Amino acid sequence: MAFSGAIMLSAKDNIAVCLEDIREGADVEVRLGEEAWSITALEEIPFGFKIALADIPAGERIIKYGESIGLASEPIIKGQLVHVHNLEGEKGRGDLVAGESE
Repeated sequence: MAFSGAIMLSAKDNIAVCLEDIREGADVEVRLGEEAWSITALEEIPFGFKIALADIPAGERIIKYGESIGLASEPIIKGQLVHVHNLEGEKGRGDLVAGESE
């Protein structure tokens, strides 16, 4: 049977990618290798989208597959959808101090 739920590829990640459509209130099994645990989805999250694994303060980096994919543009609560409405890019931005996004 194929795994459903959400997956992360690095212990550094603070989000996981959903491998199915997730309903609001659902317990989502999250896997990292052989480890697995559950978190509760606070809203609907479509297949392929990201779920927050912990509370992420505004301005903190969003880490996916061990790499920063941007910054939280507002506070994100564990179990919320992480997408363009609460995630902003940081690459190639002249308003950030050089080297700060490394």
